[in-house]
Amino acid sequence: MEKKTVLDKKTVEGVEKTADTTVTGEALEPVKTRKPAKRKCKPRGGNSPVIGMNGYNLEDGDNAKYLRNSMHLMNLPDIDLHDVEQVEQRLNDYFDFMASSDMKPTVSGIALALNGMSRRTLIAIVNDYATGGSGYKTALPQEVALVIKKAYRIMEVLWENYSQNGKINPVMGIFLGKNNYGYQDKTEYVVTPNVQQDNDYDPDSIRQRYLIDSTDSDEEND
Repeated sequence: MEKKTVLDKKTVEGVEKTADTTVTGEALEPVKTRKPAKRKCKPRGGNSPVIGMNGYNLEDGDNAKYLRNSMHLMNLPDIDLHDVEQVEQRLNDYFDFMASSDMKPTVSGIALALNGMSRRTLIAIVNDYATGGSGYKTALPQEVALVIKKAYRIMEVLWENYSQNGKINPVMGIFLGKNNYGYQDKTEYVVTPNVQQDNDYDPDSIRQRYLIDSTDSDEEND
């Protein structure tokens, strides 16, 4: 029986190899070839901080931890906000509590620790804005306001450290910077109108201009 030799192409691990194969008989079966293995690609969204689980990492017990933390702050006894020592001690207690809980302090958390005031009221105290709709600044003593402002500055320093060292979600970091610390991300355009004032004209040139206009008008009437 006549022997025929065909080329058998095989692909092994993405590399094409050719080997001689000896077969007998007149009919030759088609040679099966392996397809190159597909490369594994990154999931859609890649490392985006807002797609899939990239934006948050919620573990078992986190909800209970955050809830107990907030309940602890809510149940703190009220202090005299006009007493600088009591306010300073409450702020120190708040930061110590967050450190012992291994949690990031928040602006709203400071406000809640200070007799449950709102975040807007706290920001008004820090920036010397009018509180509420009464149209006047907060009635807290100046030394108390200074202590609160120092605590707020600590929050801003922490926010910068978290953002620069990758310890906070980038999208949330931008949001907090704009809403809590007054940072802005915008382009400003300064438009200067090109309008000449009366003092830009010489009186003689103005008089000569009107004389020329009146002369032309008289000639047209004639």
